[in-house]
Amino acid sequence: MSQFPTQSPGSAETLAESPDRSSILIEAIERSNATACETWLASTDTSDAVHALARLSDDDRVALFSLLTPETGADVLAILPDSQAIEALESLQPPVAARIIEGLSSDERADVIKAMSEEEAEAVLTELDDAIAADVRRLIGYHEDSAGSLMLTEYLAFPETATIREVLADIELNAERYADYNIQYTYVIDSHGRLRGVLPLRNILLAPRSGSVIDIMIPDPIRVADNTTLDGLRAAFREHNYMGLPVVNAAGRLLGVVEQSDLTRADADEADSLYRQSQGIVGGEELRSMPLHLRSRRRLAWLSANIVLNIIAASMIAMQQDTLEAVIALAVFLPIISDMSGCSGNQAVAVTMRELTLGVTRPRDIFRVLIKESTLGLINGIVLGMLIGVVAYMWKHNVYLSAVVGVSLAMNTIIAVCIGGVVPLILKRMKADPALASGPILTTITDMCGFFIVLTLASLLLTRLT
Repeated sequence: MSQFPTQSPGSAETLAESPDRSSILIEAIERSNATACETWLASTDTSDAVHALARLSDDDRVALFSLLTPETGADVLAILPDSQAIEALESLQPPVAARIIEGLSSDERADVIKAMSEEEAEAVLTELDDAIAADVRRLIGYHEDSAGSLMLTEYLAFPETATIREVLADIELNAERYADYNIQYTYVIDSHGRLRGVLPLRNILLAPRSGSVIDIMIPDPIRVADNTTLDGLRAAFREHNYMGLPVVNAAGRLLGVVEQSDLTRADADEADSLYRQSQGIVGGEELRSMPLHLRSRRRLAWLSANIVLNIIAASMIAMQQDTLEAVIALAVFLPIISDMSGCSGNQAVAVTMRELTLGVTRPRDIFRVLIKESTLGLINGIVLGMLIGVVAYMWKHNVYLSAVVGVSLAMNTIIAVCIGGVVPLILKRMKADPALASGPILTTITDMCGFFIVLTLASLLLTRLT
C-alpha cells in the first residue's frame, strides 16, 4: 500500500504552501473536482491528511471516495480510523466500494469486510472479482486471533519442478503485479500445493539459470498452522526472528504468509482496545465525529453501573458515621487512602493485562500472581503507610491518628494489588472481559476495604483520637 508523499512538484507545491489545507480539500469536494482532490492528497503528508480527512463531514467523506480513483481511495481508506473508513464504505454504492477494497491487501480486505454490517458486506462481496471474493470469504472465516486472520495471500510460490530460469522469467513478466508483494522469500510447493521449501532471493539471483529450485531451496522451513493463536505466533517469532512465516493448513498446504509487522499491529490494536475498555469506552472505537447520541449511550453504559458501585462503597462510610463525625480529620485521609490504594491496584491490573496479552500469564496462574503481588504490596504498603503516617502526625501531632491512617493505607495497598493482580485472571477464566470489568471491581473493593479499615480502627481507638 503506497503512502502519500510529503511533497509533489509543480502545482502541488502551491497547494502545499496554503495556510488552510482542509478548506482547499473541502472546496474541491464541493466542486466535484476529482483532479484537485487527487492533487491535494498527493501534496499532503500522511499525518496532515489524516487530520483533515477525519474532520470532513460524513457526506463530504463519501463524496471524496466517489471522486477518487480506486487506487487512491484504497490509500485513503488505509489511513482513516477504522470507524470512519467503514462508515464511508457502507455509504458508497457497492460497486464503488468494491473497486476501492480491491486495492487493499488481502488481510486488509478481510478486516474491512468483517467490520461492515452483514448486509453491506454481502453486497460488496458480490461486486468483487470472483477470486478476490472467494479469498475474502475464506479469510473472514478464521477466528480473529489466529494466524489465518492475519496472513497475506499475496506471496510467490513455484512448483518443485521449476527451474531458476522459469522463476526469474515469471518474476520479470509479472513485475508490476508483484510490486506490492514482499518477495524477500519465495516458496516451493509440490503438485498438491504442500510447502516443500523456501527460496531466499539471493539464492535465486546467484544460482545457475538451468538449475532447479529444489536444488537451492531450504527444505522443511519453519511454518505455522492457520489456526495458530496470537500467543503461538508471538512464541514463534521470538524463537525465529524472521520477517514472516509461511502459514499452512492441516494437510501442509501453503495458504499464505504472516508477517511479524502484522502481529505487532495486532498486538497494538489489542492493547488499544483493552485500554479503551479499561477507561470505560465500551462498544468499540469512539471518535468525536461520531453521532452524539451514540457516544453518550456508550459512555453512560459504564458510568451508570459505576453509580451503583460507588453507592456500595459509600455505604461503608454511612455505617461508621458517628466515628467520622467524632474525628473530622479522618475525612481528609479517606480519599487519600482510597486513591493511593486504587493507583496501586491499577498498576497490578495493568501488569496482569499485559502478561495476558503476551501469553506469559494464564488464568491458572492465580496463586503465583497472588504471591508475587502480596509480597510487593507488603513492601509498598509499609513505605506508603509510613509516609502518610508522618504527614498525619505532623498535622495533628497525634500518634494514634498517624497509626490509624498509616496502617490502613498499608493494609489496603496489599488488598488492592492482590485484587488488581488476580481479578483479570478470574474474569478471563469466567469468559468475561477483564479489561472492561476489572476497573469497577477493583475500585469498589478498594474503596469498601479502605473505608472499612480506617473507620474500624478509628472506632477502636476513638478515645485516643478525640
